[in-house]
Amino acid sequence: MREIILHICPRADWEATQAAGEYRAESLGTEGYIHCSIDEQLERVANYFFAGQSDLVVLRIAAPRVKSPVRWDPAGDMLFPHIYGPLNLDAVLEVEALNPDAQGLFHYHMPA
Repeated sequence: MREIILHICPRADWEATQAAGEYRAESLGTEGYIHCSIDEQLERVANYFFAGQSDLVVLRIAAPRVKSPVRWDPAGDMLFPHIYGPLNLDAVLEVEALNPDAQGLFHYHMPA
């Protein structure tokens, strides 16, 4: 559906994957997939699941490069992309810092 999908994770988790050669979010073990979103969903997801947290990053992922299956699953009234397996690092196009404001909330502006 979209070629670029996004994933939020703690910076430490992302840095730890560099030696492993692939990224495995905790949710992969507990739910069977890695949660992702698209640009328009990111701010909502960040504030719902990560409000008050810091030292997070957003992975910009080229969905066609992901070796594991990418599926669009319904959650509420929206479809969200999920990666059903580990994320190969060469699918990650960019890593951006995601910092909250003074109240612990996130404001995400889509790249031009």
